Amino acid sequence: MSESQRAGRAAASPSPRSRSWSRSLFKALGGIFGLITAGALAVLMLVALALAVAYPNLPEISGLTDYRPKLPMRIYAADGVLLGEFGEERRNFVPSAQIPQVMKHAVLAIEDARFYQHSGVDYLGVLRAGLANFGESRSQGASTITMQVARNFYLSTEKTFTRKIYEILLALKIESLLSKEQILELYMNQIFLGQRAYGFASASAVYFGKPLGALSIAEAAMLAGLPKAPSAYNPIANPKRATLRQLYIIDRMLDNGYITAEQHAAARAEKLVYRAPSATPVHGEYATEAARQLVYAHYGDDAYSVGLNVHLTVNSRDQMAAYRALRRGILDYERRQFYRGPEAYIDLPADARDLDTRIAEALADHPDNDELKAGVVLDVSAKKLVAALQSGETVSVTGDGLRPVASGLGDKANPKTQIRRGAVIRLTKGPTGVWTATQLPEVEGAFVALDPRTGAIAAMIGGFDQAKSKFNHVTQAWRQPGSSFKPFIYSAALEKGFSPATVINDAPLFFDADSTGSQPWEPKNYDGTFEGPMSMRRALAKSKNMVSIRILQAIGAPYAQEWVTRFGFEADKHPAYLTMALGAGAVTPLQMASAYGVFATGGYRVNPYLISKVTDARGHLVHQFKPPVLDESMRVLNPRNAFVMNSLLQEVTRSGTAARAQALLKRTDISGKTGTTNDSHDAWFCGYQHELVAVVWMGYDNPRKLGDRETGGGLSLPIWIDYMGTALKGRPENEPLPPEGVVNIGGEWYYEEYLQGGGVSSLGLDDSIPQSPDSEERKGILDLFSR
Repeated sequence: MSESQRAGRAAASPSPRSRSWSRSLFKALGGIFGLITAGALAVLMLVALALAVAYPNLPEISGLTDYRPKLPMRIYAADGVLLGEFGEERRNFVPSAQIPQVMKHAVLAIEDARFYQHSGVDYLGVLRAGLANFGESRSQGASTITMQVARNFYLSTEKTFTRKIYEILLALKIESLLSKEQILELYMNQIFLGQRAYGFASASAVYFGKPLGALSIAEAAMLAGLPKAPSAYNPIANPKRATLRQLYIIDRMLDNGYITAEQHAAARAEKLVYRAPSATPVHGEYATEAARQLVYAHYGDDAYSVGLNVHLTVNSRDQMAAYRALRRGILDYERRQFYRGPEAYIDLPADARDLDTRIAEALADHPDNDELKAGVVLDVSAKKLVAALQSGETVSVTGDGLRPVASGLGDKANPKTQIRRGAVIRLTKGPTGVWTATQLPEVEGAFVALDPRTGAIAAMIGGFDQAKSKFNHVTQAWRQPGSSFKPFIYSAALEKGFSPATVINDAPLFFDADSTGSQPWEPKNYDGTFEGPMSMRRALAKSKNMVSIRILQAIGAPYAQEWVTRFGFEADKHPAYLTMALGAGAVTPLQMASAYGVFATGGYRVNPYLISKVTDARGHLVHQFKPPVLDESMRVLNPRNAFVMNSLLQEVTRSGTAARAQALLKRTDISGKTGTTNDSHDAWFCGYQHELVAVVWMGYDNPRKLGDRETGGGLSLPIWIDYMGTALKGRPENEPLPPEGVVNIGGEWYYEEYLQGGGVSSLGLDDSIPQSPDSEERKGILDLFSR
């Protein structure tokens, strides 16, 4: 054995486990003293004081000494597609003794070459990184492997001085409790390496499709480059940048004596073969989180460690159709909004050799959001923009692609929103390959679809992006339903003698405070006009506010309040005032889907459910939900009421505010209702085919106006049509048969007892209608509820 090999082996021997905290702290202070000048003593005293104050607040780390692999909870779609995993560790835990030396050496070469020499903090590394950063070279970190373990297990990722102090103290504490091999084992099994892989064993399977022990030097070096920024150095997404880092690591392995010159040359020349990429992952984040909460409520912390397999009712095809439809709708809306400016500005180095690394580091804090790619602007003018993506690709944007950000271009742009060199912006690539500059949306949305016969949820999208907001708008957002609530008022009216043929006056109304529960009220129609007498069928199709209010006034608000509880609504969220006619209460999208399901099933109300079954790690059945079989005990609406309401809602999609639905889907067995609330704060479409109900909502979390011309028919209906185009493909049309007690005369449906002059034939015909409101008056009354 050569002298250098003996020295290397001696240096690699771990320090004794019995080092005490006081000795570690003494060495820490000694290291710092060796690096500072006399003029920095005041700073040192402040640091020492910070250490003394922070140490008693350190978290208990005894759990690291008892670290064991845990089997995660896995959540699957109804068709067997894996949607998500929950649990601190992944299955592929590998003890330190079984981790091959080539993998350890690759990691040490790039992450912490002095791992076996320092006691948790590498003070030489701190000085080297500080000098490099001060000299404005490429940014360098100084976190040892032990410090990374402290951060990954106990600390946040925010870059603050306070967190760094805690990171140093925890590293020293960990070194006093664990051996070097234990620390390295924790690191190599816990670190996130992209592609949903945690730990190098999982990453080896994900990227190369082989066990850890089968990796070559070149493959190990490629994986070792991932911890710094998994997205930036992902060899599948960015092979060029990842390869440059891999070759650098191979060089470092040679410099540290881990490989020979011959191995070094062979590793640099090796062409890597990656595992074939899997299909696009199914975006079921909101559905999986909802399922996780349900399972955790039953099993507690064991849910994350005993290997439960949770099977959902969600279908992966429907889920992705809903995901794409909602995002398309939101992004289409966003293109019409004022540009709010770049997400950040970064200083780009003058040296072109350092440019790619600086861009990668910056974009690590601004990850791609599916089709919304993050990019750093390299050059920009009023007519052209050039940006670099995380993948290393450089793209150009010109012409119409600049329109969404036009206000941020040019020398006269507001400095706070101006796009200039170093700006971090968003870009999307159209189907023809043309790039468009855009921005992350502020508006939110929700989509839920279910089978009304069983309650099984087919798709659930709780927002634009769960990484941005964990708030599930499907289940948690209580919003005003606007005109999408009108069908439930109409349903109540059918039991009070009204029929689709009842003629009701669309004329102005005025109410004092007692009628509305708040203040005097003069409601208007969305377009500010009044059309006079019309049938109830036509009034719902055109979403006439005056007609809905007259109906509610005639049947009584308390009666309607009690009636809507049949559909699952809570009475206290729908006060018995006339404003209820225009949807002034509060609902969730899931509530609306369940409620419209009553019409779809012919009068049965079925509670929604998400989890179909749960099995253990060996596949044994732990729990199974059996879908209900419809019977009369579940009926909340008589068959003829449901049938007539279906006919009315079918008219909305044929000739009313949602006429595009039947026209574009080219089928007649679909029904629904648009809804837009006061000042266009909420936009809805709730619709169904008799085997599938779907509800779409759009709005801001902090309610504000969507826009003067933004309605449920313009915003939410296109999303619904987009989804249904996929979900209904191959399903035959299904028209319900008329039940007993209804008859059709002259093309209209009636309850048979009202044929001989019974029931309500007309309402409010004596009320006058303004002849021709002037333009200023019309402009002033476009402020209430809409279609």
